[in-house]
Amino acid sequence: MTAITPQAAEPILELDGLGVQFGGVVALRDITYQVPGGIIQSIIGPNGAGKTTLFNCISGLLAPGTGSIRFRRQRIAGWAPHRIAALGLSRTFQQVALFAHMSVLENVMVGRHPRSRSGFLATGLRLPGMRREERELRERARSILDFVGLGDLAAAAAGTLPLGQQKILEIARALATEPRLLLLDEPAGGLNTRETEQLGELIQRIRGRDTTVILVEHDMNLVMDISDRILVLYFGHPLASGTPSAIKDNPEVIQAYLGDDWAESSAASYTSLDNHPGR
Repeated sequence: MTAITPQAAEPILELDGLGVQFGGVVALRDITYQVPGGIIQSIIGPNGAGKTTLFNCISGLLAPGTGSIRFRRQRIAGWAPHRIAALGLSRTFQQVALFAHMSVLENVMVGRHPRSRSGFLATGLRLPGMRREERELRERARSILDFVGLGDLAAAAAGTLPLGQQKILEIARALATEPRLLLLDEPAGGLNTRETEQLGELIQRIRGRDTTVILVEHDMNLVMDISDRILVLYFGHPLASGTPSAIKDNPEVIQAYLGDDWAESSAASYTSLDNHPGR
């Protein structure tokens, strides 16, 4: 196995000996890894490698069987998802899960719920403080829509948007929680080439807002173009970690996941990879 090199920067996420088992099936085994703040960290690997299981553990949907998870230096393994979200971690899912009959703006406003302050009584009685907070929430949601490029569609029903825009809307809703760490689970699935390019540009802009991004993705062109670091999982265990240029040339990764055809075709496409900013 290729050595997993330690990260020099201050980590925002620390995994130590993480393990998950479903009956006799080992989904994750001894995941020990650190993600420094302010980067785009990709996680790749074949189907069944444990990528989404890892996301579920980090976001609180699944309690790991062994090991620990530290987010912003706090142990969060076993925490409820809403508590983790309030600490500054948000995520999207492989399958779009929007409120189809609500407007684009309302979907983003729903994502703001972990940051709301008004209680049940103030909301029910429509007290002045609650109305003021709702105005602020609406303005914040509009600002996020402008940032992701959906500002002109604020009044449209979310279910009427094409898939590419629905995926962007899901990211906008996740951004409404003001995350310090954003987990994106296969956001490019089903997108065409132009939509994938726009997605990559958006992810880089999100990183520019001091938000760390962890990306699970099968589109290797996108991964290689925007990632600062890549972790490769294979049968639930780390196979390799490093910069995109190191991963694309790693013989173990080529054999286990990328394949010789991809390695040959990428040789010409990524000759300037080593000079990519931030690597």
